[in-house]
Amino acid sequence: MDVLVTYDIADTDGAGAARLRRIADVCCKYGQRVQFSVFECRLPRTRLERMVGEIEDVIDKRQDSVIFYRLPGRMEEAKRQLGRSQQRETGQPWII
Repeated sequence: MDVLVTYDIADTDGAGAARLRRIADVCCKYGQRVQFSVFECRLPRTRLERMVGEIEDVIDKRQDSVIFYRLPGRMEEAKRQLGRSQQRETGQPWII
């Protein structure tokens, strides 16, 4: 399934900065960053649930916000982009 993940960390200094880094690290494992706090992910339900669990372990639920948008179709069909393009398409492997 295709999922858009976006997050807002209330405090980006001190402990908030560490949480921000850790959430970004988790999201990088599962998808592609398209904005500073926005990731496109293509993954099966089990990996989505694993990602949600990892993020739940990181955030401060009283201050932080993470939103998962499950898209009804493929992300490419739902997306309209203006300006600078992405480095690669969602789901394509990195070649390093």
